[in-house]
Amino acid sequence: MVIWVFFTVVAVLVVGVFAALLAGRLGVDPMAEATTSASDPTLPPGFTSADVPAVHFDTALRGYRMDQVDRVLDQLQSRLAEQEHALAERHPADG
Repeated sequence: MVIWVFFTVVAVLVVGVFAALLAGRLGVDPMAEATTSASDPTLPPGFTSADVPAVHFDTALRGYRMDQVDRVLDQLQSRLAEQEHALAERHPADG
């Protein structure tokens, strides 16, 4: 008889903890902000193609941190646009 009381109390506790997790009453957040393990992974001013392989992004729940990837892609896009503009000035299109 005592064993059934013990199992009932344990079952009630397990159900209560599970319900608290589902309701968000316990501090477990599976989508918590990822921690940063390295400094900001931006490229240095005046970067070259040799600097690109050294960039590493922190992983997050479903891949890489989008804000870090977006920042580096913005840098790459700006630099490429500058170089394309400089190239167009040196070699104007025939026409």
